[in-house]
Amino acid sequence: MPADPATLAAARHVLAQLGVTLADLQTTDPAPRPPTIAEYLPRVTAAAGPGARHTYGTYWDRMATTWPDRPLDTITASDIEALKQQMIQTARTRSNSRNGRHAGEHLIAAARAFYTRAIADNLIPATASPAHRIAKPRRLPSTRRALTEHELE
Repeated sequence: MPADPATLAAARHVLAQLGVTLADLQTTDPAPRPPTIAEYLPRVTAAAGPGARHTYGTYWDRMATTWPDRPLDTITASDIEALKQQMIQTARTRSNSRNGRHAGEHLIAAARAFYTRAIADNLIPATASPAHRIAKPRRLPSTRRALTEHELE
């Protein structure tokens, strides 16, 4: 069924008012993909303060080496959970060690900071952050305490 000439003229007029040509409507460029983790990490690091770089830098680097070629929007909450478990298992054991618990907590905080920056840069929608879907582990009570009378003697 051919289109009505008056409707076509009205459509051409509206397109001209909008500054859009028929060729503009026929291009089918897909939406640009967000950068990969490795591509975006320098921007996150440059925008972070010295404290965040010191605390999260190791975890951001681990994210970049684990998922260097994956775009930001392809990382899932399960991916971050798996990396968290890997960080817990490979955490250094020290005299005050909590069996990697804080390493897992720091990884999630680092991932949240990373994705918060991506949201602020309009690279992903706020609802697309996989890091914000993961609960941070609660801190255990401190092991610090006062000395007993026997220990003071």
